[in-house]
Amino acid sequence: MALADIKSLTLEEMTPLLLELGLKKFQAKEVYRWLHQKQVCSFEEMTNISKEMRQKLGEHFYINFLKITKKLVSSIDDTIKYLYELRDGQMVESVFMRYKHGNSLCISTQAGCRMGCKFCASTLMGLARNLTPAEMLDEIYTAQRDTGEKVDSVVLMGIGEPLDNFENVLKFLRILSGPDGMNMSLRHVSLSTCGIVPMIDALAKENLQLTLSISLHAPNNSIRNELMPVNHKWDIDALLAACDRYFSMTGRRISYEYALVGGVNDTPAAARELGKRLGGKNCHVNLIPVNAVKERGFTKGSKESIQQFARILAGYGVTTTVRRELGSDINAACGQLRRQQGQEGES
Repeated sequence: MALADIKSLTLEEMTPLLLELGLKKFQAKEVYRWLHQKQVCSFEEMTNISKEMRQKLGEHFYINFLKITKKLVSSIDDTIKYLYELRDGQMVESVFMRYKHGNSLCISTQAGCRMGCKFCASTLMGLARNLTPAEMLDEIYTAQRDTGEKVDSVVLMGIGEPLDNFENVLKFLRILSGPDGMNMSLRHVSLSTCGIVPMIDALAKENLQLTLSISLHAPNNSIRNELMPVNHKWDIDALLAACDRYFSMTGRRISYEYALVGGVNDTPAAARELGKRLGGKNCHVNLIPVNAVKERGFTKGSKESIQQFARILAGYGVTTTVRRELGSDINAACGQLRRQQGQEGES
């Protein structure tokens, strides 16, 4: 009999299964808290559960955990980049970032990605598979265990497209925010998508109060078609309409991510066109100097061009910030370390 992944179950899913094994309802809640509050890696650590019951649990379930394969610590700002190995040998990355307001972790939602964005290292090896709720949670639990510090906020902006793994991501969010789990407010969670319009509408119906970040990266369809294949299916007009619906249903301001690629989408003309599109909307634009990916050949623009771009957007009343570059000495952009590991494995 194949063992079931107990950490991917919500409390409502897990409780009847444990009752069938002979545990009481309050004991099922204790098991759940051991998993998600104390974040144990084995049933033997659940010391207030009888040895007989711990054995039964081990006969029916396994507790997922991740192996840290590589850990890079920035000498500039103490940002930490992790490469994790999953149970089947797949690799994913997360990035632990320290801010004045607390610690943030950028996590992966898939092993690889099939979206094909031209500036992104995560897509170079294609999509291997979706991550389970437990694997996403364990990116957080493992980072907390390794650093000895609490993760205060989570960003679903690592390897993978979260809305391409919709059901698992939803379950992850429910477990993360549940009172018997980490009890993290979803207002401290950001979910980044390249723009899968039907799933943006599905997410809006959940009314989770998280921050929706849109990987926009272009002011028009011509440039976005070149950078992001998803735009051929759902163009900018369809995407922005979905974002307007999301804001109308949730009341949550949209954040637009815009990676500035030198000579491609960072011109004053592009800034003016973007300003006209977003002016008057309740939104925020996060300008990101593009990370150099050897296989892509893109480069970031000058600091002067980035600041000019921000000034032009501000002139249209668009709230704009330039993302602080963290971990630049350890290639903290997701996908690069996994790609490097894959190349080493092929050699």
